[in-house]
Amino acid sequence: MEKILVTRTSMPSYEEYTEAIRPLWSSHWLTNMGIYHTELETKLKKYLKAQGLSLMVNGHMALELTIQAMDFPRGSEVITTPFTFISTTHAIVRNGLTPVFCDVKPEDGTMDESKIEPLVTDHTVAIVPVHVYGNICNVEAIQKIADKYGLKVIYDAAHAFGVERQGHGIAEYGDASVFSFHATKVFNTIEGGAAAFRDGDLYDKLYNLKNFGIKGEELVVGVGANAKMNEFCAIMGLCNLKYIDDAIMARRKRAEFYDSLLSQIDGIGFFKFPADIRRNYSYYPVLIRNGKRDELYERLKEEDIYSRKYFYPLTSDQACFRNKYKQLELPAARKLAQSVLVLPMYEELPLEQIERIYEVCRECLGTC
Repeated sequence: MEKILVTRTSMPSYEEYTEAIRPLWSSHWLTNMGIYHTELETKLKKYLKAQGLSLMVNGHMALELTIQAMDFPRGSEVITTPFTFISTTHAIVRNGLTPVFCDVKPEDGTMDESKIEPLVTDHTVAIVPVHVYGNICNVEAIQKIADKYGLKVIYDAAHAFGVERQGHGIAEYGDASVFSFHATKVFNTIEGGAAAFRDGDLYDKLYNLKNFGIKGEELVVGVGANAKMNEFCAIMGLCNLKYIDDAIMARRKRAEFYDSLLSQIDGIGFFKFPADIRRNYSYYPVLIRNGKRDELYERLKEEDIYSRKYFYPLTSDQACFRNKYKQLELPAARKLAQSVLVLPMYEELPLEQIERIYEVCRECLGTC
């Protein structure tokens, strides 16, 4: 029986991509902010409705360097979420900052804005919330808290490419929003990422940070990294960007088909998505009730259907962070981590395969 993976990379046709990269064999310009890098940066800035945008080698470096560009004092505290991919916390810690974990809302997995203010101290410098599964945080409430205490807001928007709220691009909120263009994302450049921002000065800071701090042929003005996107990745992005809206619509069709089937199963719950957002259907998460998440995960695997316990365990519980930072109860995040299951989702997923997934879920949740 055919394996069903949790996701599959979106790609243009082989002919389209190979034709698009053909000029590289004439120019031999493969990296260092070439013409395709510049073109993709310009087109993504427009698509995401961002005031400024800097392409990066991946989403993690985009977040790490954006935090670095803010020049926070080492040892400062950053309020963030434990319900996220480990990269979010790594980026904070690798900048010499201390993560303070805030609980999330059970209905959507985003940071609980009502829990933020009690965590603010004299050492707090920023809030790093995460838009989860394409669902967005309460951006107005978070900004109000940030303004009250003079904090920066840097959104991890790795799940939120193309998401809009009341016509506003998700990149318009906060001081910066960071995107991942990894091969598993709704939009990919094979590997890649970007930082979107409002402060025009950030472009030059990020340019220097992603290019070794090099300002001129004989001038290095700061300590930087090598986080440049190469031309092959940029071209893949340019090809994929042409089809992104069609890809999102195809994902929507599959999500709605999932909804129609899985809503019949009492043991499955769903996250809430506000009516005023344009979703990207980047993932299909469900909540498995009655403690049967792990049983269903294993049962699906037996049928060559690969789901994902995403995010489990919480980042605050990982071996590299456990017992190192302030311990909080985090009841909502812990409950979600033990009940959420991300089911296969990609634009070419056959509807009959979704029916197959439904049958396994129905049988298992009735017996396992």
